[in-house]
Amino acid sequence: MSTEPMPTVLYTFLESPIGNLLLVGDGERLSRIGFPRGKGSFAPEASWRRDDTAFMDARAQLRAYFGRELHAFDLQLAPVGTPFQKQVWQALTRIPWGTTASYGEVARGIGRPAASRAVGAANGANPLPIVVPCHRVIGASGALTGFGGGIDTKKWLLALETESDIPPPLPTLRDE
Repeated sequence: MSTEPMPTVLYTFLESPIGNLLLVGDGERLSRIGFPRGKGSFAPEASWRRDDTAFMDARAQLRAYFGRELHAFDLQLAPVGTPFQKQVWQALTRIPWGTTASYGEVARGIGRPAASRAVGAANGANPLPIVVPCHRVIGASGALTGFGGGIDTKKWLLALETESDIPPPLPTLRDE
């Protein structure tokens, strides 16, 4: 049995046009981003420690992203996943700002053309949405498919990247 102390998990919140995002990690490296709504929503665990001075780079880059001043992130990340999931997440970071790719295109891009369903599952398990842009993945027909922050959030993020005007902030939930 190891006697090493458990690493401290830090968290903070970032106000954004899509609601308060929960940033989680060791203070420098992000391991998770939580949405205010949808299946990608989660609350801080009791053992985590809030530190509003943590994740300064991530906060600055996310603000720049929402202001259309940043199109690709350069952050220290620590996502937890299988080797296949990590391969998919790395591929997602290569989908350029303002463009989309289908699950099949991502599968072909990682050399696994028959794995579009597995790519979809890995995309859905992405712990770092926005930074690892899973919102840019769509169905083969061009349809917007599920998203951890909800379809409205996915539409908003895609509009931010493609429309001439910045979309208005999403309505907030009363219990945020």
